[in-house]
Amino acid sequence: MQSVDTAVTDVATATKKFFKRVLPILLVMLVCNQLNRSNIGYAQAQLEADVGIGAAAYGLGAGLFFIAYAIFELPSNVMMEKYGAKVWLSRIMVSWGIVAFLMAFVQDETMFYVLRFLLGAAEAGFFPAVIFYFARWVPAGQRGKATAIFIAGSSVAAAISGPIAGLLLSLNSVLGLRGWQWLFGFEGMLSVAVGAVVFFLLDARVQDATWLSDGEKSALGAAIAAEDARHVSAGEGRLDRWKMLLNPQILLLCGIYFAIQLSVYANTFWLPSIIRRIPGTTDLSVGFLSAVPWVCAIVAMYFAARWQDKAKSRRPLLAVALLVAAAGTLAAAVASPALALVFLSVAAMGFKSATPLFWTIPQSGLHPLVLAPAIAVINSLGNLGGFVAPFGFGVIKEQTGSVTPGLFALAAASTLAAGLVCFVKERRTERGPRAQHGAGRIQEAVTAP
Repeated sequence: MQSVDTAVTDVATATKKFFKRVLPILLVMLVCNQLNRSNIGYAQAQLEADVGIGAAAYGLGAGLFFIAYAIFELPSNVMMEKYGAKVWLSRIMVSWGIVAFLMAFVQDETMFYVLRFLLGAAEAGFFPAVIFYFARWVPAGQRGKATAIFIAGSSVAAAISGPIAGLLLSLNSVLGLRGWQWLFGFEGMLSVAVGAVVFFLLDARVQDATWLSDGEKSALGAAIAAEDARHVSAGEGRLDRWKMLLNPQILLLCGIYFAIQLSVYANTFWLPSIIRRIPGTTDLSVGFLSAVPWVCAIVAMYFAARWQDKAKSRRPLLAVALLVAAAGTLAAAVASPALALVFLSVAAMGFKSATPLFWTIPQSGLHPLVLAPAIAVINSLGNLGGFVAPFGFGVIKEQTGSVTPGLFALAAASTLAAGLVCFVKERRTERGPRAQHGAGRIQEAVTAP
């Protein structure tokens, strides 16, 4: 038997160990993931010159990734629940690394489309699997922090992907390979290597963690179970989890996340092209300048993470972040190329901060029985913004020679999403007596025979 004080101490210690040991592994995986997602943005100019892939074809290929992602997201997440995070996350990473490596051998538009679709199929399930993994390992009070740190990893990846891409593209003609071949080949093999190592480092369940003491395993498992129990009444336990996915709240969350992803992937795939409008830029300078918005986003996400874990409701913070994204994008649409980079940095601070704020809402408010498939549905349908944004920008640029109309559309979408946030139901953070009652539930779970 464990006392309440001992159980609370063990939960805190176990959570700290998770942050120090497991979260860095997941962050390295995310960095590799984002490198392979965004590299075509930097390779676009060389792909057009060497393979003949124009703006519209590039936008379609960039977007096909997300069509495959949406199709295979839910099946992949179901398989993750069956085989566990250790096996499935490693499989996902090795698979996308192999496909990304094959991108170095693209010869025409058809091959480009096929490989981008296969890359989306290979990556499907990665993000919701990690979010669900947090729900099984991290107590609710620390889950927002874990999610924010994890998502901040995508900004770190975006910040370093530009300089790395610039350096790899500058290897043009070395060993008879084009710069874009170096880019795809190196980053693809890096993912394969990391995925193989992750298999030996990641644990699927709390009970499997040799780096936790028996008391810490018991207390952490009991804390997670107690939180799940607070969501479940006697009647709720018999609900059909698939029918719950038809809940209007989940569809509303899909719409908000769709708008966020529009901004994320429009900038991911078209930011280098926008920066190239600045006179005198080269592949190397474009790569380094592309890091500026993402560095700003990292700073903004740090403060957003501090505020969100203190706030009773994340909705006001999420609405403000979306409005900041809208204002920055709108200003960038009418500014000079150099000032556009400044305003896109402001926009990045908004839409990147919105992402971790958004994910704390379904994590805390959805029924445990539907959490994993709901996250998969929200992520897959929301990620269709990753198809609409690059494809739409590609068509707009090919027809008008500019991406300015696309920036106006992004600003409108972020503004609309900020309004939709008002209709989201959220479970507020428990404080005072109710939090103490939660500690009592932990004691009950720990001391139960």
